Amino acid sequence: MSEKSQDKITKSSEEDLVINNITERSKARDKTTERREVVLLEERLHRLNELVEKGIDPFGHRFVSSASIKELHEKYKDIGIDEKAKETISIAGRIRSIRKHGKIIFCHIEDFSERIQLAIEKNTVGGRFDLFELLNTGDFIASHGHATKTKKGELTLWIDSFELLSKSLRPLPDEWFGLKDIESRYRQRYADMIMNKEVREIFIMRSRIITTIREFLNNKGFIEIETPTLQPIYGGALAEPFTTMHNELKKTMYLRVSPELYLKRAIVGGFEKVYEIGKSFRNEGIDTKHNPEFTMLEWYWAYADYNDNMKLNEELIEFLAKKILGKTEIEYQGIEIDLKGPFEKLSIYEAIKKYLKIDARNKELDELVKIAKEHGIEVPDYAGKGYIIEKLFGLVEPKIIQPTFITDHPTEMSPLAKAKKHQPELTERFELIINSQEYANAYSEENNPIEQKKKFEDQQRMRQHGDKESHPMDQDFIRALEYGMPPTPGFGLGIDRLVMLFTNSASIRDVIMFPALRE
Repeated sequence: MSEKSQDKITKSSEEDLVINNITERSKARDKTTERREVVLLEERLHRLNELVEKGIDPFGHRFVSSASIKELHEKYKDIGIDEKAKETISIAGRIRSIRKHGKIIFCHIEDFSERIQLAIEKNTVGGRFDLFELLNTGDFIASHGHATKTKKGELTLWIDSFELLSKSLRPLPDEWFGLKDIESRYRQRYADMIMNKEVREIFIMRSRIITTIREFLNNKGFIEIETPTLQPIYGGALAEPFTTMHNELKKTMYLRVSPELYLKRAIVGGFEKVYEIGKSFRNEGIDTKHNPEFTMLEWYWAYADYNDNMKLNEELIEFLAKKILGKTEIEYQGIEIDLKGPFEKLSIYEAIKKYLKIDARNKELDELVKIAKEHGIEVPDYAGKGYIIEKLFGLVEPKIIQPTFITDHPTEMSPLAKAKKHQPELTERFELIINSQEYANAYSEENNPIEQKKKFEDQQRMRQHGDKESHPMDQDFIRALEYGMPPTPGFGLGIDRLVMLFTNSASIRDVIMFPALRE
């Protein structure tokens, strides 16, 4: 054996030893944490029993606060040191800290809006002072008292009386070394939100974004409608669905991959501007950009086309940036992005040529197959030119940073889109790419029932060759189109990715309150 090989073995053994030591220390910490938590749980159960023995209900009832804690901070921001407000205040919140100093206890409570200090003095609350000894951080209490400001300048509520609203039986994470593991934070999101205000703020921002989208579309004359989540035939996207069984009907059903085909049925029915914000489900992998359950915005707009949709999309993104962030130039994960329109426009072929230096527009199928394989793309036997163009663009997408509309996709990969008038091999479609990710997908809808049926049949042939994501045949949708659908563009945008962008979040799991996780 050479010295070099021996060195490798020795180095490998040393690394294994280090890794094993780290693992053992981690296990030891975990065991210590578990033991510590058990002790704290037992202590809290003991205090719970003491409360019950004293005739106190540890899990109280309705309580009405005078104001939120944030409102109190604003109202009494100018109160003087040691000045005591005459008005009696009633507030409720979770205890976040407790400090005892002889015959006075200071604690901080927190509601959804803010924190405030409470001062509980034995001379004021009398015999109930000892009751506070049975309380813990995490408990919810109701407090009645008067606002004042301490010599350190901290707004404080001097308590006249208090009551327990809910006993916390499990210690907050910071009492047992914190909730530091990222997977634990996602799995115990409730604890994550208790301990990390910035996490709660992400979901406040998410709510504001969705509310603002509704404001924008409602002001444009769109009507929000609801379509089925449980569908007899899934459709509207090239994706593998989740399957379930309806016991009463003895029928296979699917969680929707998109609301598209039902929203278009509404256009057939006489609506001219409709949208929906709701959950879609795709049976796909889990990573930082994908969750099997996600939130989509889709709208449909009679008598317009995909160019009108591009303009409306630009307006929406700019409106959101100004309304939510107060600016259009943002930083996302260290990258400067300008959300002010107009955005750059490139056809999918122009993008491939610009970023890959490949002129794929007039290549024959065998040439495209060769190019794809040279770039490490697997090409199934059933693949056509459109399939390969789509895969080549997958290599381009990571290179696009600033908001860019990618247009004119191959008909083969756009089974619900309308063909371009003088270039039937291409469709009136666009995708919005920002910072290497697709944010929106939109196109002028195919409203010719004969052509739509042919496209569904092409998709069926791909399914027969093993493409699980090909679009299934939907005879009822064809029937709807036969009644007539006006020229209509559709639009779909991923809400979760948009929230990631606006909150500077690196993972989709950061913006979905309860994401899907691997075991």
